[in-house]
Amino acid sequence: MKIIYAGSPLASQMTLQYLYENQAAGNYEIAGVISNPPTAKGRHKELTPTPVAAYALEKGIPVFTPEHLDAEAREQVSSVSPDFLVSFAYGHIFGPKFLALFPMGAVNLHPSMLPKYRGCTPVPAAILNRDDKTAVSVQTVSLKMDEGDILAQQIIELDGTETGESLLNNSADIGGKLIFQLLKDCSANGKLPAGVSQTGETSYTKIITKNDARINWNDSAENIEAAIRAYYPDPGCWTEEKGLPLKVLAAKCLMECKDFENEPAGKVVAFNKAEGILVKTGNGILSLQRLQRQGKNAMAYKDFMNGARDFVGTVLQ
Repeated sequence: MKIIYAGSPLASQMTLQYLYENQAAGNYEIAGVISNPPTAKGRHKELTPTPVAAYALEKGIPVFTPEHLDAEAREQVSSVSPDFLVSFAYGHIFGPKFLALFPMGAVNLHPSMLPKYRGCTPVPAAILNRDDKTAVSVQTVSLKMDEGDILAQQIIELDGTETGESLLNNSADIGGKLIFQLLKDCSANGKLPAGVSQTGETSYTKIITKNDARINWNDSAENIEAAIRAYYPDPGCWTEEKGLPLKVLAAKCLMECKDFENEPAGKVVAFNKAEGILVKTGNGILSLQRLQRQGKNAMAYKDFMNGARDFVGTVLQ
């Protein structure tokens, strides 16, 4: 059974690696990879492949990086005679002509408890909303976004310490195992198992911009701390310190302190060597744990304060 794998970011590469390393056990072959085109990165703007494409090239897997899934792209993919499509974080909608290339069907890995958090950013959405659980779902590919039947699903309990990075990586690890078992069954049975229709309340997520990650100090400390975790590492929560950007990479909530109740939201009210850099919010005190000034390395709060003696009293915007 020949598989085409579609994906782009690092988490998707983790899933591809698991599937590649277990081909023999699953009785399938990764016959090709579709990924986003290389992008210009670094000072010299060198074209850099996506993590998925880079891994595939390293392993000698044919790689296709079309701008659009047009007739030329379909011809390239059909050249390897694929049977099945697996997608995780590819970033393009599959049309009927493209899906027709896969006689055994197509599945998509989606890190949410579908139909909750359909769309492109389900992982940060679960953290932002401080959910106590989420899921990894394997669904059939539908012509409408994330509306396919559920073929497999595993619940993930959340403890409130997850970041966007850690939860996505955990989802990729779990998803690889779910898809492996599905491919193994498909190879043995010659077809996809029956899925179940999505039930429950439907919600959608949106593309996250840099402006979404700007800290609103009038919000509560709990909400800000959740946003810092949700948007780590990309795009990263940030604020302005005297007109210059300052990233806040990690923080924790403290109990409200009456000593600072009359201070404005965003003011750095104290530095506590045991607790961190304390900032007044609209409701509660947020302790900054790890920060990064523009063009500088990320620092733990104690190291940051060694070079920021006048930071206490600053009002962050």
